Amino acid sequence: MCDIYLERHDPSNNLHRFYALTVSPGIFSDWALVREWGRVGSPGTVRSHSYHSKEEAIDEKNKVFLKKQKKGYSIKFMLDLDDEAVGA
Repeated sequence: MCDIYLERHDPSNNLHRFYALTVSPGIFSDWALVREWGRVGSPGTVRSHSYHSKEEAIDEKNKVFLKKQKKGYSIKFMLDLDDEAVGA
């Protein structure tokens, strides 16, 4: 399940993209920020980066999130701090 799921649509340029961000515990007492992106309806590219603490991973997730919003992505799904789904 993703923490944040974003989409960007521009029908005039046939652009339909998604970007998902997830913070999850790693297997070596670390934390991972997992990013997935691609065309809506298709499997995406997945990249994971490890961090020493959960706070570092969340900080990076927030930085990426803000960059994507500036590029025109909008929130379609977000998991809040109480693990309750928030849809857009």
